[in-house]
Amino acid sequence: MELRQLRYFVSIVDFGGMGKAALALGVATAALSQQISRLEAELGVRLLLRQPNGTTPTEAGAAFYRRAQLVLRHADDAVGEAKRVRLAGAVSVGLTPATAALLGTPFFSAMQERYPEVRLHLVECFSGFLSQMLNARQLDLAVLFQTDTATRWNSAPLLRESLFAICSPSSPHAFSGGGIGLADLARAPLILPSRAHGLRVMLDAAFAQQGLSPHVVAEIDSLGMLMEAVRSGRGVTVQQSGVAARPPITGLSFARLSDTGIAIQSLVVSLSADELSPAAQTARAVIHETATKLVEEGKWIGAALSKP
Repeated sequence: MELRQLRYFVSIVDFGGMGKAALALGVATAALSQQISRLEAELGVRLLLRQPNGTTPTEAGAAFYRRAQLVLRHADDAVGEAKRVRLAGAVSVGLTPATAALLGTPFFSAMQERYPEVRLHLVECFSGFLSQMLNARQLDLAVLFQTDTATRWNSAPLLRESLFAICSPSSPHAFSGGGIGLADLARAPLILPSRAHGLRVMLDAAFAQQGLSPHVVAEIDSLGMLMEAVRSGRGVTVQQSGVAARPPITGLSFARLSDTGIAIQSLVVSLSADELSPAAQTARAVIHETATKLVEEGKWIGAALSKP
């Protein structure tokens, strides 16, 4: 006997018919009828009388209905009691600078408000370093790019982000318009993260696929320093949409990469399920919830939610 069978039975009695109950529960009438038949077979007694004008409980069904209501109420009370118990412990979470710029503060706030007893350790650095920290068990989970993930990790898709070229509008290599192609970018002096990081790996592959040789003038593994170098007119960079969606940055122009199919897939990557504490499992769920809210509210420009 399953709780869902009890819920189905109680709903049928409450609504007075299979059809209405199925509609309220969001299940097919045939599936509902099948579950009730299984329940009756297990109990060895007829619970419902199916008539043209509706469904009514038998004498045995009426007695079972009262007990089923009590069982369901106790089950709901048990769930509520479990949720009221304060979650405690510690969890370490890694975010890339571009992701942290949008997700970091809302995620931190959500964890503090809902799970104040959980001690949160947030680490911000480029994806290559986060991967190393996961390997060393220095992080419980991190938001990484697809190219950085290892098969031994537990990963779930989070976002698919567009890429944006960024320049200083006053520099000699400035561009204008809402979009720019890889062919134009290959001719510009590029300032990019080093090859240890997922974004760079993906860009190098995209350039190579088109037979282009990008002109990389500097590699900087610090988002703040990189953006300042671009602002000063030293070159052009390419970053995920999280950077473009940050609070307005003066002295910079943005253009979406117009080449079809160029986007970056972000994943929530964690240690294996049997290694994760309840606090870490909760943090992973809150990351998904927070990112979903940011996208649905239009605050994460150029990002689309990924199907799990």
